Amino acid sequence: MSIYLITGGAGFIGSNLVEALVEQGRRVRVLDNFSTGRKENLVFPDLGDVVGKGLVELIEGDLLDEENCLEACRDAQLVFHLAAIGSVPRSLEDPTYTNDVNIRGTLNLLLAARNAGVNRLVYASSSSIYGNSGDAPKIETQALLPASPYAISKLAGEQYCKVFAEEYGLETVSLRYFNVFGPSQDPQSRYAAVIPKFIGQALKGEPLEIHGDGEQSRDFTYVDNVVQANISVADIKGIGGEVFNVACGARITIDDLVVHLEAVLGRELAREYTEARPGDIRCSVADISRARAQIGYEVKVDFSEGLSRTFDYFRRSM
Repeated sequence: MSIYLITGGAGFIGSNLVEALVEQGRRVRVLDNFSTGRKENLVFPDLGDVVGKGLVELIEGDLLDEENCLEACRDAQLVFHLAAIGSVPRSLEDPTYTNDVNIRGTLNLLLAARNAGVNRLVYASSSSIYGNSGDAPKIETQALLPASPYAISKLAGEQYCKVFAEEYGLETVSLRYFNVFGPSQDPQSRYAAVIPKFIGQALKGEPLEIHGDGEQSRDFTYVDNVVQANISVADIKGIGGEVFNVACGARITIDDLVVHLEAVLGRELAREYTEARPGDIRCSVADISRARAQIGYEVKVDFSEGLSRTFDYFRRSM
């Protein structure tokens, strides 16, 4: 049976992908250094402790260690590369570390995958690489204007994937995620994404901290859609070296997000507006027509349903 390697498999998106693949009966291996991932993310309500049960092989290791990458890729047929330093503010504070992990770490993994004879590597890219390129839906072929070290590192990873597909014979597919949210996100981190952060503040009765005027928009994407996209590209032929947006194709402002949260809670929420953050994008919404046409991607869970599920998860866990 084929081995599916997931780097960052104990993180937010990675653990959701682990759960889906194990439910399908796949052999799963996880490489994670637990800098942001958590071992408890690999314990699921319906499956239990998948590592303890032997359903998932866990390698506690680092992308910056070439031997760890080689060990993780050995006998693997497919690699989902999700491990990264994934925060724009953090990248502005420490661009060197973001560069090392997201670029050199990705190169180490690509080399290991090539040397191990991996069939395909699916790379987790980011909508941040589009930058402030207008308010029209972002399409994969447009000019890219990355505005942070994080965005630059993700674009560099995409380019390395393309080179490995064209020059080294390693099939790669890059998926540009748009503002993913859902269960297992960390609401406590100082780099927390806006939805878990807002839910945490709302449940504690604190005002929601909004950076900027609240009219900046995002294409919030529930994690199940991202998991579906990753699984979809595992076996489709003829897409080596390609790039696809993964999103809902809907523009939601931060103020809109608060209104949706108020509807879920059934009460008004206090807002506290602060200065806009450096590196933040004004408008972000995806054109997902290419993903629909070439990999059969569809939005299974829309924003409203995803927000309701996410709120229920955090209300139970907190």
